Amino acid sequence: MSFQNPVFIPGPTNIPESLRKACDMPTIDHRSPLFGQILHPAREGVRHVLKSASAEVFIFPSTGTGGWETALTNTLSPGDTVLAARNGMFSHRWIDMCQRHGLTVEVVETPWGEGLPAQRYAEILAADKSRRIKAVLATHNETATGVRSDIAAVRRALDEADHPALLFVDGVSSIASMDFRFDDWGVDCAVTGSQKGFMLPPGLAIVGFSEKAMAATKTAKLPRTFFDVTDMAKGYANNAYPYTPAVGLLNGLNESCRMLLDEGLENVFARHHRIAEGVRAAVRAWGLELCAASPEVYSDTVSAIRTPEGFNATDIVSHAAQTYGVAFGTGLGEVAGKVFRIGHLGSLTDVMTLSGLACAEMCMKDLGLDIALGSGVAAAQDFYRANPALARKEAA
Repeated sequence: MSFQNPVFIPGPTNIPESLRKACDMPTIDHRSPLFGQILHPAREGVRHVLKSASAEVFIFPSTGTGGWETALTNTLSPGDTVLAARNGMFSHRWIDMCQRHGLTVEVVETPWGEGLPAQRYAEILAADKSRRIKAVLATHNETATGVRSDIAAVRRALDEADHPALLFVDGVSSIASMDFRFDDWGVDCAVTGSQKGFMLPPGLAIVGFSEKAMAATKTAKLPRTFFDVTDMAKGYANNAYPYTPAVGLLNGLNESCRMLLDEGLENVFARHHRIAEGVRAAVRAWGLELCAASPEVYSDTVSAIRTPEGFNATDIVSHAAQTYGVAFGTGLGEVAGKVFRIGHLGSLTDVMTLSGLACAEMCMKDLGLDIALGSGVAAAQDFYRANPALARKEAA
């Protein structure tokens, strides 16, 4: 792979030079007041990115998967029932984690390419008169299929049933890239990681807890040690962690939040939407289709692109890496070999995106697909020219 080429995977994403420098810092005493000057602003920055006035933000040395485990183990007890839909690889993995922890999962099987079935959730919650369901799991952006779901609709399903279940949201590939409203949507646990919209290296699990979720920690009986938010909160009160933190990454997170908030969250979301629309214009010009079933569920952070029947989409990814030194994403689970994925989130521009589309075209042409070189690039160019990026004084 060429280190000079941007990556077009849905995470880890390209790292701005300023964030690389922020992570590259001398060793400090992580139990000194100086560490608190990194830790607390980073937590406050995340709270703003989540659009929350009061979420308790916990940052663990881990990944999004560790964030999932944090949400489950701190709020639930063995045998508890959770409601979840399986509509992609990452919702599947969260279900698997629940089952491994001894939880009972009521699974709503959903076609890969469709969003969360909020109406089905509403029916199940309304029928749950005994309130056995303790949490509802919702994957905001299914990274494997390029599908965004309506979290507000899931919250309405809970409210209309007057159901007390906690709402857990996987925002790993959406938070800091697409509109996320912790308070407005009544989210109880939001999970993300450092390596996607925050544009940092992997290594941080970032979790927001509501007041209701914090109350649940007092009765939860699932075992936890490393991911215990009570221990972490005690550490934070003393400008510290219960163990050694990833200081450089936390310094990078502090700077990342500053960059995102200086750009303006609505501008960040609009930038991602613009770039994604250019990619979608290219896909149409190629005569291909997205895995996402309809425009209402199109993701603004990743596009999973279906290839013709009988063609192994993974060959495009392998060829791009071996021949051109460029990284695209493979299909996962049920769509393995059927789609390749273009990630368009984090530190990305129109020009960078056009280079990725040009590379994808060369790969498809090399491998015998009926693709006209320049067709997708031209379609994206037309869109970007008609919808120019807003000038930003503090651009990332």
